[in-house]
Amino acid sequence: MDWGTELWDQYDIIDKHTLSGLDLVDKYVKFVKERTEIEQNYAKQLRNLTKKYSPKRGSKEEQECRFSNHQAFLDILNELNDYAGQRELIAENMMINICIELTKYLQELKQERKMHLIEAKKAQQSLEGTFKQLDNSKKRFEREWREAEKAAQYAEKTDQDLNATKADVEKAKHQAHTRTHIAEECRNDYAAQLQKYNKEQSNFYFTDMPLIFNKLQDMDERRIKKLSQGYVLFADTERHVMPIIGKCLEGISRAGANINSRNDSMVLIEQHKSGFERPGDLEFEDFSQGINHASSESSLGTPKGPLELLSKNRNKTFRLFNKKTKLSSSTLSPFSTPPTPSPANGPPSPKFGRDPLSYCLKEINKTVKPRISSFRTLKKTSVDTEGFTHLPPEQRRKRLQQKIDDISRELQKEVDQSEALGKMKDVYEKNPQMGDPASLAPEIAQTAQNTERLRGELNKYECWLTEAGGRGDSIRYSMEAGGRGDSIRYSTHSLNNNGAHNHNNLGALSDETESSQAIYTEFDDDFEDDDLAAPIGQCTALYNFPGSSEGTISMQEGEVLFVVEEDKGDGWTRVRRNNRDEGYIPTSYANITLKK
Repeated sequence: MDWGTELWDQYDIIDKHTLSGLDLVDKYVKFVKERTEIEQNYAKQLRNLTKKYSPKRGSKEEQECRFSNHQAFLDILNELNDYAGQRELIAENMMINICIELTKYLQELKQERKMHLIEAKKAQQSLEGTFKQLDNSKKRFEREWREAEKAAQYAEKTDQDLNATKADVEKAKHQAHTRTHIAEECRNDYAAQLQKYNKEQSNFYFTDMPLIFNKLQDMDERRIKKLSQGYVLFADTERHVMPIIGKCLEGISRAGANINSRNDSMVLIEQHKSGFERPGDLEFEDFSQGINHASSESSLGTPKGPLELLSKNRNKTFRLFNKKTKLSSSTLSPFSTPPTPSPANGPPSPKFGRDPLSYCLKEINKTVKPRISSFRTLKKTSVDTEGFTHLPPEQRRKRLQQKIDDISRELQKEVDQSEALGKMKDVYEKNPQMGDPASLAPEIAQTAQNTERLRGELNKYECWLTEAGGRGDSIRYSMEAGGRGDSIRYSTHSLNNNGAHNHNNLGALSDETESSQAIYTEFDDDFEDDDLAAPIGQCTALYNFPGSSEGTISMQEGEVLFVVEEDKGDGWTRVRRNNRDEGYIPTSYANITLKK
């Protein structure tokens, strides 16, 4: 069934139907455009949201990303940003595959429909023209036939008239014959026009218009198929990005699942551990009686008077958190005053004569308050940031170790450059045509100067690290001597249990490091990397450890490692893997079993 056969007389209906179909395509294109605008606005709002809550570069929030819960939130923002990108991709694909394609196809359909309607109009105009010709020939035939009948009747009347002459009769008969001949010609013309019209009308209704209607039907069916494809693309466009959107959502879920509260607590400890010991109990000093108290160092010591005891209390440093390590006299000077000597077993001071208790309380107020003021004043003054003495012991050790690692890397670069210059100099000396060896002298001298400078800084920071009770890693570098590289190994050892240091001869230290432990160098030309210390035990990782700091090694929960060096009291244990990778891990992160 087709339109040309079944709807041969429904031209207006077909015209309106095809027009409404094109209007539907245009309406759908506008609908998809608005959908793409919504997607783009949604993606833009999501990107603005992620940008609003993303940490600024160098901000406090960025530093807190070392915690798993902060990092998880950052991962969620990243996944949401990727999700916004997929929404933008949906809008872009809909615009290209649906809106642009359907708009272009709609223009083609409009042009095709217009052409078919023009053909139908031409066929209809042609049929109407033929019908007008038929009608004109019919009317002429009718008029001429009536005139012929009148002429025949007049000729017969004239022939019967006795008074008419023969000439009048002949004239009437000739006129009647002429009218009859004209009427016959009009009759033949009318018959020909009728036959022509019937043929053209048959072609119009059975050939031309059905063909045009069938073309319009084919066009409309193609429009419907194209529109159906647009409907499917509306869903497929989003379905194609659903796997990536699913990955984004999985990433958000994975970020939440990867949060490790225990590990965050350990990271906070590692990041802010000061290394101070908790303050001890304060001694009870009874100022209400003038009885000599025994010394805190020994119960058998010589008793001291109240004034000397007060002087002893004045000599103590007033701190909220006391350091484990002893501070130098220069550091303690803002906090303490020299003790006032008093006779060992002498009588009480005259100042205690009237009211010893009130006097002691006044003296305590005089000594305690200035100490607090001095402490605040010291914090406002400039501190020695080069040696990181303003930091707590644990943080100072970490910063010093980080500085040593940075200097070691720079030193290794200078040593490599020195070796390269030495080899280039040898080549120039053997082949003068390749270059002048003297031209390398300034670079060699500059490299040697940089090497010595970095070596001095390295010794200085290693000395500070040893003074802080830290652990030094081995630093290897080669120096240029006499045109060839001699391997030199520098080692820094930590304090042992007895407080002793194991060092080799390094030479004289600078004035800044004379007060600290000496660091020496060990020349070992026959050193081989394969000579590794035998393990003293094993350990099993209790938690994941990233090992992001220099000298540390990463480990996963449940991993078994060999213990190379046990904890020296600083909270770190040196371990080794089967592939000979060594490094330090927090002792509290592993279950350690030492060989007996």
